Parts: sequence; C-alpha cells; structure tokens
Amino acid sequence: MFEVDLEKYQNLFREYGELRVQRNKRAALNLMNGDVQANNSSSNAGISVRIGRGGVWGFSSSAESSDLSIRKCFQSAEERYRWLAGKQQRVLQPYSLESWEGEYLFKPKNPIMSSSTRIELLREMENYLVKKYPDISMRNLTIISTDIEKKYINSAGGCFHLNRPLYFMVVNLATSRGGEPVSLHNVFSGMGFPQDELGAVESYYPELDALYEHLRLKSEGVYAKPGIHDVVLDADLAGILSHEAIGHTCEADIVLRGSVAGDLMGEKVASELVTLVDIAHSYDGRLCKVPVFVDDEGVQAKDAVIIENGILKNFMHSRATAQELGMEPLGNARAHSYSDEPLVRMRNTMILPGKSKLADMIANVEDGYYLIKSSNGQADTTSEFMFGVILGYEIKNGKLGKAIKDMTISGVAYDVLKSITAVSDDYKFNLGTCGKKQQISVGMGGPAIRCRVNIGGQR
Repeated sequence: MFEVDLEKYQNLFREYGELRVQRNKRAALNLMNGDVQANNSSSNAGISVRIGRGGVWGFSSSAESSDLSIRKCFQSAEERYRWLAGKQQRVLQPYSLESWEGEYLFKPKNPIMSSSTRIELLREMENYLVKKYPDISMRNLTIISTDIEKKYINSAGGCFHLNRPLYFMVVNLATSRGGEPVSLHNVFSGMGFPQDELGAVESYYPELDALYEHLRLKSEGVYAKPGIHDVVLDADLAGILSHEAIGHTCEADIVLRGSVAGDLMGEKVASELVTLVDIAHSYDGRLCKVPVFVDDEGVQAKDAVIIENGILKNFMHSRATAQELGMEPLGNARAHSYSDEPLVRMRNTMILPGKSKLADMIANVEDGYYLIKSSNGQADTTSEFMFGVILGYEIKNGKLGKAIKDMTISGVAYDVLKSITAVSDDYKFNLGTCGKKQQISVGMGGPAIRCRVNIGGQR
C-alpha cells in the first residue's frame, strides 16, 4: 500500500487538506506460570483524507487504498467539510502553512524475532525465577511489539514517510505473606525492534533479582501514614505527574475547553527549579522513547517548553488551536490509526534534570517517603490528581526504612510543583500509553523530585 503515489492526488485538494496512508502492526506474547496464555499478531491499515480550515474539518477514511477508495474519501471529506462550514457563525480563516518534507524510516538490523524465539526467551526467564525464587506464586511475562508506518502529503506541499517500532517486555511477579497477596512489576521498553533491542536472558538477571528483593521487602512492609508528607518522587512518579496532571492541562484543545492552565500563562506555576518540556524526538544526544520528527499535520516537530524556571510559557498545539490562540504549532498533532483524526497529544514529557544527587535528596528528609513506582492514575483539568503507588520506602532521619504497601498520593499538581525543593541530576524514561480518546504511545519520566504530597494510608 505504501507504493501508492500520493502526489497524483494533489489536484484534488480545494481547501487545505491532508492525505495519509497508514499501517499499524502489533504482536503480543504472554506466559503465565510457564503456560502460553496469548500469542497473536494483528495489522490494521488504510487511508484517510482530511479537508478544512479554521478548525472545521471534513474527515473520511477507508480500509481500502485503491484509487477509487482514495477519490471517494476526498469526495466524502469535502462534503462533510462544506456541511460543517455552513453551520459556522464566524468567518473561517485559512491556515498559515509551512510545508515539511522528510523520511524517517527505521529498519531492523537482525532477522525477525519469531514467536518460538520469544517464547524461548520468556521460558528461560521463567526457569530462572522458578529455580531461584520458589516462593513466587505468580510469574506473568509479556512481550509486545508494535510498528506504525505512515506516508502523508498535504495541500501545501508537505510530505513525509516514517515508521516507529516500539517494544515492551513486562515482568509481573506475586507472592503472599500471611495470606495477603503482594505483586510488583518491571517494564523493559523502548524504541526499536525486539530482535535488535532484547538482550540475552542473562542480561536481565540483575533486574529480576532487584525486582524480587523489592517484592520480598514489600511483602514485609508497613502501611504509610496518611497526611501531607515530604517525599522524593522517583522518575516514574515524577513522569506520570508531569504527563497526567500538568501535560494534559497544557494541551491547547483542553485549554480551550476550560483547563486551569488557560488563566496561568506567564504566571509562576512551579518552583524556579522546574523546567518542564515536551520533547519532540531527542534529548541528551539520544532518541527518546517515542521520537516524533513530524506530526500528523505535516508540522516539523520541535521541543515545546511548557514551564521554564517555574513560569508557564507555552501550550501544545494542533494547527487549529495554534491559529486560534496565536501561537506556534510545534508538532503535537498525532493520530493512532488511519481512521483517527489528529489530536493534540504529548510526545516525551519530562521535567529537565537539576543539580541535586538522589542520595542527598533522600538524606535531607527527616520523616517522609521515597516513592518509586506507580500503578495507575487520574487527573482532571484543574490539575487535581490521584495516583496509585505500588513501590516505596519510608525515610527516617535521612535513611531508607521499611517498604510500604500499596497506597495513593493526591493533590493539586501545580501546588506540588511549587513545593519542589530539589531536582536530581539524573533521569530515566519509560514508554507509556495515553488514552485521550485514542490509545497512543508516549514517553514519560525525568529526574527525581523532592516535594510535598498528600498520602492516603491506613489509619
């Protein structure tokens, strides 16, 4: 389908428009206590046409990529746009466009990793865990790989052809103590193909040993004390705070619907130690987890500095929201499938590293918690949030104490950012999934931060 010459359809655009060909491939394998529970693959492909201006769009898609299907999609998108434009009470202005051309194709270095090879890798990991840690009651091992390929043109002359291969390997373990089940997981993930990125099973043994030790300590852990506490949030939790509770409030479509961030532009919303950036594709000389070089509106992707030294500086945009708010689009319009319209989405969102050492940050907490790993979370347009925490430790007199059982943290994210007193000089990124109308891959992480949050414990 990617052999289709998209350029031949340029003369079908009457207003601003876009034509996209896309294929999403996914393979998943799961072992539960040594038994294969899932081993499947899927492919979803088709074309879409979008026509419009001034934030009014006509959109049409088809699973067929024939010449007839493409022309029918143009006709349908044009009709839908004309109907919607006729309902508007305001004058629609055309976009100020810059065309962008590029090819960003990632090819595997090694032969495809077959299902049998993936099963063998997970079985070797399973055998290691069974032999070394017989008290583990559940071993749930998963490998997921995806590859999204897109080819695109727009009426302004922009065009691109790209793909984005990603992989996840998830190890989820459980045990029990006194009849109470306790679980914990670790995720190995990133940009690339499994056959190139997944190492020999022995290379994961230290991580598996560390995961088991955290699980053992958690099974002997205590409940956190409820209330406002000094905490050190490690990269996983600092990342989900940046994404869920801050990032979403700064997506311009949500701003236009009443997000708290809409009234805070130019205001101090965080400690001066905080610079929060939605990174397009590269940081510190390396590709991020989800590199976006050009978005699904043909806009060249650039870093969006959202908060700079504590001051709210920018929002994330599509072409339409940027036009409405008089700002520059930086490549945040993303669509998951060929049948999805681009939405304002994050890419790789993080607080930039600071100057503090993690050990010193912990040492300067008299009575608090070091919170390492989250389970799930939710936040709203006021930046109020609640996140689950599945791994953490007490801090007593500057030293780590007992592990804590599953608990929650909550608060108003902008208040939490203002309470930050230290940001670590190192960082970690995770590959995550964001469910804003469409499930889409995002990078989350950053440095550890020392701040104050409300902890929900057991009284």
